[in-house]
Amino acid sequence: MITSGFTYVAFLIFFAGLTVWIEKKYGGKFFKYVPAVVLIYLIAMLFSTFGLWQKTDEVNASYSILKSNLLPAMIFLMLLKCDLRKILKLGPKMLLAFFGAAISIGIGFIVTYLVFKGMYEAETWKAFAALCGSWMGGTGNMVAVQGALNVSDAKLGYALLMDSINYSIWVMILLAMVPHALKFAKWTKADTSVIDEIGENLAKEQENTRKNIEFADLIFLLGTSLFISAIATFIGGKLPQSDFLSGTTWTVIIVTILGVIGAMTPIAKIPGSSQISNTMLYTIVGLIASRANFAELTQAPLYIISGFMILGIHALVLAIIAKLFKLDLFTCGVASLANIGGVASAPILAAAYSEALIPIGVLMSMMGYIVGTGGGLLVGKILSIL
Repeated sequence: MITSGFTYVAFLIFFAGLTVWIEKKYGGKFFKYVPAVVLIYLIAMLFSTFGLWQKTDEVNASYSILKSNLLPAMIFLMLLKCDLRKILKLGPKMLLAFFGAAISIGIGFIVTYLVFKGMYEAETWKAFAALCGSWMGGTGNMVAVQGALNVSDAKLGYALLMDSINYSIWVMILLAMVPHALKFAKWTKADTSVIDEIGENLAKEQENTRKNIEFADLIFLLGTSLFISAIATFIGGKLPQSDFLSGTTWTVIIVTILGVIGAMTPIAKIPGSSQISNTMLYTIVGLIASRANFAELTQAPLYIISGFMILGIHALVLAIIAKLFKLDLFTCGVASLANIGGVASAPILAAAYSEALIPIGVLMSMMGYIVGTGGGLLVGKILSIL
């Protein structure tokens, strides 16, 4: 049994690294449907269930210090790729599709929560807020909302379960719909001539970006992100607080603003931010899972059913938006996955239409990093009132 704080952290990071290495080396259909980040959570939770580590004061202190300080640094680094100037080049229809998808997801969470409200455990709205953050941007947004709202680690287990099972089936549905793009375009009367041109222009811009990562890049980005985390945490702790706006919430808001600003500066062109932020993300996911327990997931079937209902409402509302504004299937599908799947799946769906369209999938996914945390917090606030 692990009782040392350092050994506890070292084991979790080692386990996360080993899982990612296995995914990269062997891949296969298993990791296609169960991504490494989800597997890390489930197995770490299994370790916790069987008592591999003891919650000593040293272990608890290591968990709290590392998680609370890595989270703001991770958010800042993730947002460095979200240049608002490039996002605006996507054009009005793609921006409309993205925000239409985000709003429809929010509606799905609110309606589903109202339908099953009497069957949920206490504070389920917090788990929904965390998942909504993920389904408007990615797992990074989920852990940001989890930190901001102090969602229990057990409740986050439900969110990650839905994020794995419901999301995987949704990806399969959208990929299966690719051959029907022409029929969808006829139904919505969409004009697809602009999409290829946007994709080509974005691809040309990416060719001029330096991709090789140097030691100086890594240590500068790591030091900058940690220093900004320290400053944001200090300022967040000094601002007025309430039941909904805690010091952690203020910290998340501050680093989000700084990240968006940083994306429009030369620091955003330094390669390596994604690699460092993902390292932080997987470490945080391992830490969160280490406090959860499978015995606490008593309502898993209800949450999975809820996930399918949320996606059904999302699909219906997005189809209505497509019909009203004459949007094509590619734009709607990539907008949906840019929210629900993020950069891990939106480019894959874009490539299923054409390799030239991959940059659109990447850029739309970047938008999710900006709106995901705020969207999750907003939906959480609404659910807390209901």
